[in-house]
Amino acid sequence: MERVGSVLVVGGGVGGIQASLDLADSGFKVYLIDHRPSIGGGMAQLDKTFPTCDCSLCIESPKLVEASRHPNIDVLGYTELLSVEGEAGNFIAKINKKSRYVDVDICNGCGACTAKCPVKGIPSEFDEGIGERRAIYIPFSQAVPNKATIDVEHCLVFTLGRNCKACRKACTLDAIKLDMEDEEVDLRVGAVLFATGAVPYDPSDLTQYSPEHPDVLTAMQFERLMCANGPTGGHIKRLSDGEDPKRIAFIQCVGSRTPKKDIDYCSAVCCNYATKEAIITKEHSRDVDISIFYMDYRACGKGFEEFYKRGKEEYGINYIRSRASEVYQSNGSLVVKYEDLDEAQIKEEEFDMVILSVGLSQPKRTQDLLRKIGVNLNEFGMVETVMNHPVETNVPGIFVCGTAQGPKDIPETVAQSSGAAGKIGSLLSDARNTLTVKKELPPEKDVTGEEPRIGVFVCHCGINIGGVVDVPAVVEYVKTLPNVVYAADQPYTCSDDGNKQIFDKIHEFNLNRVVVAACTPRTHEPLFQATCAEAGLNPFLFEFANIREHCSWIHMDEKELATQKAKEVVRMSVAKARLLEPLERGEIPVNQKALVIGGGISGMSAALDLAAGGFPVCLVERSGELGGLLKHVTALPRGKDPRDILNETIKKVEENDLINVYLNSEVTSVSGSVGNFTAKILSHGKEDEIDFGVAILATGGNEFKPDGYYGYDGKRVITQLELEKIIDEIEANTIVMIQCVGSREEEPPRTYCSKICCTEAVKNAIRIKERNPKTEVFILYKDVRTYGINELLYRDARDKGVIFIRYTDEQKPVVNEYVEVYDEFIGQEIKIKPDLVVLSTPMVPNEDNDAVGKMFKVPLAPSNFFLEAHVKLRPVDFATDGVYLCGLAHGPKPIDECIAQASAAAGRASIPLSAGKVIAEAIVASVDEEKCVGCGVCEDKCAYLAVSIEDGKATVNRAMCKGCGTCVTACPTGAMEQLHFKNDQILAQVKHAFAW
Repeated sequence: MERVGSVLVVGGGVGGIQASLDLADSGFKVYLIDHRPSIGGGMAQLDKTFPTCDCSLCIESPKLVEASRHPNIDVLGYTELLSVEGEAGNFIAKINKKSRYVDVDICNGCGACTAKCPVKGIPSEFDEGIGERRAIYIPFSQAVPNKATIDVEHCLVFTLGRNCKACRKACTLDAIKLDMEDEEVDLRVGAVLFATGAVPYDPSDLTQYSPEHPDVLTAMQFERLMCANGPTGGHIKRLSDGEDPKRIAFIQCVGSRTPKKDIDYCSAVCCNYATKEAIITKEHSRDVDISIFYMDYRACGKGFEEFYKRGKEEYGINYIRSRASEVYQSNGSLVVKYEDLDEAQIKEEEFDMVILSVGLSQPKRTQDLLRKIGVNLNEFGMVETVMNHPVETNVPGIFVCGTAQGPKDIPETVAQSSGAAGKIGSLLSDARNTLTVKKELPPEKDVTGEEPRIGVFVCHCGINIGGVVDVPAVVEYVKTLPNVVYAADQPYTCSDDGNKQIFDKIHEFNLNRVVVAACTPRTHEPLFQATCAEAGLNPFLFEFANIREHCSWIHMDEKELATQKAKEVVRMSVAKARLLEPLERGEIPVNQKALVIGGGISGMSAALDLAAGGFPVCLVERSGELGGLLKHVTALPRGKDPRDILNETIKKVEENDLINVYLNSEVTSVSGSVGNFTAKILSHGKEDEIDFGVAILATGGNEFKPDGYYGYDGKRVITQLELEKIIDEIEANTIVMIQCVGSREEEPPRTYCSKICCTEAVKNAIRIKERNPKTEVFILYKDVRTYGINELLYRDARDKGVIFIRYTDEQKPVVNEYVEVYDEFIGQEIKIKPDLVVLSTPMVPNEDNDAVGKMFKVPLAPSNFFLEAHVKLRPVDFATDGVYLCGLAHGPKPIDECIAQASAAAGRASIPLSAGKVIAEAIVASVDEEKCVGCGVCEDKCAYLAVSIEDGKATVNRAMCKGCGTCVTACPTGAMEQLHFKNDQILAQVKHAFAW
């Protein structure tokens, strides 16, 4: 059967967008549909993201624009999937393109129609009902597509039959088409990916929390209140009277961990988003008193535990361990009733606002559609997958990612999205590049000899910049600078509309240099460079002025000085822009072979996915057998046997002709760059040399050995992994398990939560009770962190009689002949005489990470796990192109997440492999041969082996040069120079920094 080289992605949130971009970049045509008028999903509604507190739209908006511009992605907003028929590789998907009653090919998103619409006061879906919109509207200012939509349930023409012409009169382009109809279309696709997400739980039936009160908000409503593009412009105030709140309460687990409502699961994200919202609120006003009422704080993710501690220690957030039972109104305030566990009494406290941290639930329309297609769902309406195939449904060719599969945060969603894209790429590898088109750019404008004509665009970034820096004042100042012929401020420069304005002004004012003063070039510079290229301007005639990280964020309490500094930062950028020169990137051929380091479940899974896509793989494992840590695990949660997964995976690897396995081997050196790496492998005393185009680091991790903790001896006091080996043989009347042994510590490297320890302990406790119900099992814990569906294991353990006793850092257990622990529920010290003590210790990184990191020039986090390029949006990428990571090399995680990350890394690696070429770096070192004396200092200093001495002169290999500038600073004669950072360009910035 001929496979079709196109894919339908259902759901335009961050997961659907990431999958679409990966698929399109891998050579597939993509149809990205969303039932809402625009894409962006829930992430577009957020103010900030945890744990970095990045502006959510600031980091997502470039993805929205990139998807809308991609020649191989059709973004279809306001579109629903009706049915799917066929088989893997060849489906017919019927979609319904709902009528907007606005011609999207004509509408330019100017908003004139909205301003004139007489129907006001409609609750805005984007603002979660606390803001208002009109009957014709654009959901938000950065919407993609940025097109108007008419709401027929409120428009006077459709509801009352009136001949209202307000919007038609306002539209000078005649884009309003009231006679439009829905259009059903059949799409022929090779695969379907459901990235339909989840929706916040509706607490309206939880009357005990007074959800009808205007000052009782859901967390998502509060998010919109905090956001600069929200209904109050980012001003946090009570909706009842407009007053600033002095005391705010957050109540956790509303619509999660609630068996009475058949919501047994934990929603996994609520604890951390509550802390994030509390921190941002405190940054708005340090005087606000904030209390978070919680049962267990579940900081299960990379950097999340440290974020939690930051909330407590730096911001003074008050965490109260209690499930609040009631919220009622009294004398103009909201009263929260709760049980104080420390004092063992019922208390009531008054607050000005109450925020309900609602969980995630599955929309009924999605459940109905999935059942219609034949996709299996679990009891909560989430797509059911198996542990070793976390992004594949029971229907071949239909995949899933993100919160449609279960509660998860953004990094895990993005990883699953790339993983699903990689799986689809393998399925449809024969059809790659059969339906794609190449993006054509206009001829590049020759600016040689022209006087600089500089355009400057200063971004408000909502209130991220505009709330501190006087942006209009900066613009007025910039207009006085030499060679600036156009300057303007923009609400969000990174939006589709903002980029269109840059494009238009380049033509209108004949600009030959562009400066954007906004946030970080790390995420946004490629976006604006692409806009310049589309306007016919060389992308390196663009300069970025960072007035967020370098200004508004670090001077938020000094607005006048921040504004002055912003002027100076922009002045420096304009000075450099005058001297910018066009640069060329070029192309580098890619060796279509991959190297995977680590033969555990992550490394093997990545290797298999790459091989399934047709790419040869060298899999290097330091030990004498494949399997990694999973070899030592005897059971998985919910009764699954890891040996079945492991044996099946090892067999597939050993039988795959495209995978060359090196056992008892290690990589000793690496040279080159993306597309053309060379590594030396020491194997059985011999050294082999291999060439490859990409590498995946799946170096795994180890269980921490708790020497010096609680009398650990490997006999009476053992670890959970040691328990796994003897669990079917032990005869013990009493077993005590102690959690967080060696993790969640005050100082690096083990400040983190190891994510899997609680689930591991609960799983083993259940196994012990099932084997002998009379065995007493005690679990001593700080917080029970069985997040997501694993909450059901926690309940099962309690039902089976496992006893959970909480301890604190101030009153840790003492282990001698007895285990002594203070039980806060009964308010006294208790003694347990155990036959066995089991310590739940963290996963720690592989001891070779430092050496491997240095070879590949990739960084480590303080924990010594590898540090990804971006914690939210690039969880399996490094800043070093062509090198990826997955599994325990990234940080502690369960097996299904390891496998999903492995597929993600393979999927990301497949992009350059399938293209067969990569775009070369333009910002590289350059040699002035007249000044070069061939001393070789530059060659010695280059970490990338990009510089060599040939015929007495230095030569730079542009393909290998990373533009770090080390050789430039080391050159004693000044012969080495960095393109785009030439001496005169940098000195011009220095001069204008001090207004010389």
